[in-house]
Amino acid sequence: MTPLTRRPVWRGLAALAVLPLVITACSSGGGTPKKEATNSPAAGAGGSAVPTGAQFCKGMKIVFFPGGTPGGPFETVVYNGAKAAAAALGPSVTYQWSDWDPDKMITQFKQAMATHPDGIAIMGHPGDAAFDPLIDQAEAEGITVTVMNTELPKAEATYQSKGMGYVGAVLYQAGASLANEAIKRGNLHAGDRVFVWGLLSQPGRGERTKGIVDTLKKAGMTVDYLEINDATNKDPSAGVSIFTGYVSKHPDVKAIFIDHGNLTATIPTYMKAANLKPGSVFAAGFDMSPATVKGIQDGYISLVIDQQEWLQGYFGILQLCLSHIYGFSGLRIDTGAGFDDKSNIDKLAPLVEKQIR
Repeated sequence: MTPLTRRPVWRGLAALAVLPLVITACSSGGGTPKKEATNSPAAGAGGSAVPTGAQFCKGMKIVFFPGGTPGGPFETVVYNGAKAAAAALGPSVTYQWSDWDPDKMITQFKQAMATHPDGIAIMGHPGDAAFDPLIDQAEAEGITVTVMNTELPKAEATYQSKGMGYVGAVLYQAGASLANEAIKRGNLHAGDRVFVWGLLSQPGRGERTKGIVDTLKKAGMTVDYLEINDATNKDPSAGVSIFTGYVSKHPDVKAIFIDHGNLTATIPTYMKAANLKPGSVFAAGFDMSPATVKGIQDGYISLVIDQQEWLQGYFGILQLCLSHIYGFSGLRIDTGAGFDDKSNIDKLAPLVEKQIR
């Protein structure tokens, strides 16, 4: 992690806390609200009143996709960010848990549209080809859609002016950055064998895995790739036999890269099951959780790139409120720029324990 990319979290939280006050001061400007004034929370008596203050989004109806399962280490932090934004801004929010299953996300999006919300915050795992026709339908019905965690570049280009933003890591760049940092810190060289466990088959979402694989191959390494299967995607413990099987066949592996936050948290379990000692291979992955913190402290996890997923939840809700109430266009926010390792983990640990980081 570099000091430039890791700003103290309390400064960011303070900025979020005062944002509604800034909006209050400038709310007479901006663009045109998403829906007609008579149907929007922005409408008061005669359709002319503009809501201001900390609860400026009160009355808006939102459906929010945290991603995985209730209690999961990554998605719970996304959820906590969304809950904080909802409490600060006032909308009514319904949450849809998707088990990280792209097909389920599509089904749930259709169900969400049927409830006629004012806005939907989605994760882009299904990709543009699967999602865009439904997003077109939602936007035609006056539903503001915004994107988190996994990019939908075509939809974003089409609807940014109507409030579709993106908050999350720039996926290919994040994967490449992790691989380059691991090469330097892990003293990896051309010809070394490395293992990448990821999600190349998922449109959009697979860009992060592709960034890892491309960078390692460019550096001349022998890359063994395995796709994370559906069972392990939902329950990381299901991958123990896959990991141990790989290691038993490739005892010369020098580094492992796991492109999944919940699987990264399970690296210590995988390594213990494979009889690998802490630090015997360079283990790199994504996202923070209490288990990941302990894995770093104990030496099993060498390097993590942090998506700051709490911000994905907070800004997902904030984007919908800003666009629906004040007509602001979509914002693009990169949350995935910092690295975590033994050098800074003790400072982050209390915030991770509270499921903020």
